[in-house]
Amino acid sequence: MALVVDKEKIHNIMKEKNIRTQSELATKIGITKNQLSVMLSKDSNPIKSNFQKMCDLLEIEATDIVIPQDVLNCSTKIVKQIDIGDDYVDIGNVVAARKYTSVELFAGAGGLALGLEKSGFHVKALVEYDKYAAQTLRINRPTWNVIEEDIIKVSENGIRKHLPNNCDIDFVSGGYPCQAFSYAGRKLGLDDVRGTMFFYFAKIIDDLRPKVFLAENVRGLSSHDSGKTLQTMIGIYENMGYKVTWHLLKANDYGVAQKRERVAIIGIRNDLDVTYRIPKVFDYKPVLRDVLKNVPPSVGEAYPEKKRKVIDLVPPGGYWRDLPEQIAKNYMGKSFYSGGGRTGMARRISWNEPCLTLTCSPAQKQTERCHPDETRPFTVREYARIQSFPEIWKFFGTMGQQYKQIGNGVPVLLAKAIGLSVIDVLNRAEI
Repeated sequence: MALVVDKEKIHNIMKEKNIRTQSELATKIGITKNQLSVMLSKDSNPIKSNFQKMCDLLEIEATDIVIPQDVLNCSTKIVKQIDIGDDYVDIGNVVAARKYTSVELFAGAGGLALGLEKSGFHVKALVEYDKYAAQTLRINRPTWNVIEEDIIKVSENGIRKHLPNNCDIDFVSGGYPCQAFSYAGRKLGLDDVRGTMFFYFAKIIDDLRPKVFLAENVRGLSSHDSGKTLQTMIGIYENMGYKVTWHLLKANDYGVAQKRERVAIIGIRNDLDVTYRIPKVFDYKPVLRDVLKNVPPSVGEAYPEKKRKVIDLVPPGGYWRDLPEQIAKNYMGKSFYSGGGRTGMARRISWNEPCLTLTCSPAQKQTERCHPDETRPFTVREYARIQSFPEIWKFFGTMGQQYKQIGNGVPVLLAKAIGLSVIDVLNRAEI
């Protein structure tokens, strides 16, 4: 992400500090007015060049790894207390001791649910409001109890009305959207976050009282609002009677040919005297070549001719910096001068690397995902392969809807690995 200084914010702060002109500000800083003008220019990047080069190399944004210095010590303490990542379980040896039951919220097209099924869970209900994703679930698993309803209504009316009588739920899972909270008070309870998707997820957890729950989310949740959002969520879960840990899991560590990372929040009910162990990383780390063999034909987006001619010039593993300078300037427009890596622009994936994280569209200019050999986006079935969906899993809706469902999903093999690690918890709880 290229960063620039927000001049409007600067001017507002200057007013608060009673600094009337840029000349006065420059004098107080100890620089010339011209130097200040350059700093505030839209072509100036406040991130130092070597730092930006590091971000380019790691294929991350500056905002992924930057936090305010005054919260560094606090944030470090939070991570050490919550992210216990030195205890592993070899999931290759895990088999469910009995038929464990589950409920999934925000089910999407079934990536998480399918992975959990493969690990040994028996799903009793799936809540999904999007009609296309809900139909995808029904097409592939006609016997699944798909609740196509807004989770707000499900929460308010009670989810148990959709379940068999006296049904004990062992596990609840889902990935709710990350939303900011108000931190007016220090002791936030569940009612303080009412109206957010987190509230309705937590409310259903409180109603069902499962032995274990999984709340999975994007990597950015761990640093959202300097970690306060995650800290608040965990505090609320703990007040509900759960021991909670969170973990950053990489899909490529579990057989997925993709550099996708997810935050997994695991809660274990306080009456169970067991702890969670993350799945042991696999020795095998697949790359794109390993999963895009003999992919059946399917629909897929195509580049406009003008764009295709540009990306034709990019080698596998390359991006806009591999273009001739004038072509790069014309293609990127103002983005060329804004600084930063923007490594997703004009990006062609290499056969010898895991794919970058798939998005809801394979041809967005900022997050390009071009085929290694052919100058085109990945097809729908290639998208599904990269997300580790099996060929038999069909997606309902238009081409755009199918891309969206797959891009929003949890990779099936990552979900299976997490599912087996949860079954390990449930098995040990019953010994």
